[in-house]
Amino acid sequence: MQDALEAAVSSIAGTPVAITGAGRTDRGVHARLQVAHFDTAAQRPHSAWVRGVNALLPDAVAVLWSREVPDDFHARFSAVARTYRYELLNRPVRAALSAQYVGWFHLPLDVEAMRAAAALLLGEHDFSAFRSAQCQAKTPVRRIHALDIERRGETIHFVIRANAFLHHMVRNLVGTLVYVGKGKHPPQWVAEILRSRERAHAAPTFGPEGLYLERIEYEPKWGLPA
Repeated sequence: MQDALEAAVSSIAGTPVAITGAGRTDRGVHARLQVAHFDTAAQRPHSAWVRGVNALLPDAVAVLWSREVPDDFHARFSAVARTYRYELLNRPVRAALSAQYVGWFHLPLDVEAMRAAAALLLGEHDFSAFRSAQCQAKTPVRRIHALDIERRGETIHFVIRANAFLHHMVRNLVGTLVYVGKGKHPPQWVAEILRSRERAHAAPTFGPEGLYLERIEYEPKWGLPA
């Protein structure tokens, strides 16, 4: 996405432009919303930065709006919270047409047990046990504001809002909650994993197909759309 957006914006600006996004997603992960900023001396109407750029983007990417912001705004560091959603198909048979857009687990899952485990993850913790070995974050400490789990028919939605996330953090959390949901471990096991700070103690990383970056929040002073 970044390469395509940089090429399109650079074309409209008439000069090379570097794009900085609010966060990076792994291959196969989706973004229903992303915020990015760039610096340019080019003066263009907002319609050029939206419709003009969209005319040059692949079908899977679309710019929704543009705003001029102060020089001290940063798409990543000015964000105060982010929300991810993991959509998990929970039935014996895998998905077909939607296979690239939903995770899958074949055994029945106890949503109430997973909710009890999720409650133990709320607040500020060292999430070393839930980040990948390739994670380059300076600190493993993150604050989870909310972790909601809801069953909608055959699909279970995990919605996680935090100040920031570590590499693979959401997918590792979902995998661990699924272990609780299928009865392999009690909810209190999640607290033990947190205290261990050892990635090997948690469940395997879930696939990227069901993961969506859904919301990025900023202070009202920046004047960005909600």
